[in-house]
Amino acid sequence: MRINEVAGKLGLKILARGQDQEVTSGYASDLLSDVIANAEEGCLWITVQRHLNIVAVAQLKKLAGIILSRGSEPDAAVLARAEQEGLFVLSTPEDTFTVAGKLYALIFPAR
Repeated sequence: MRINEVAGKLGLKILARGQDQEVTSGYASDLLSDVIANAEEGCLWITVQRHLNIVAVAQLKKLAGIILSRGSEPDAAVLARAEQEGLFVLSTPEDTFTVAGKLYALIFPAR
């Protein structure tokens, strides 16, 4: 399933539009070092972090995009950098637990 489809089905707000790539899984963490060590390429990263380093980490790990939970929104510089790098940044008012569960059910419906 591609990012645009995930965003539509989960009601996510698109803050920065990137390359509409395939989403392979999800990863939820607010620790950048944890994401660097454990997130898999192609996943959507769920976090409340909203500083410029999230773009760098997402690029380093070749993530599909970032979902900011609890209505978190970064400043314009972060969004501009994400678009420049072709990275989706999405937002939801839901908490991390809720959006992670919905993303899991969407990507892996048979499990």
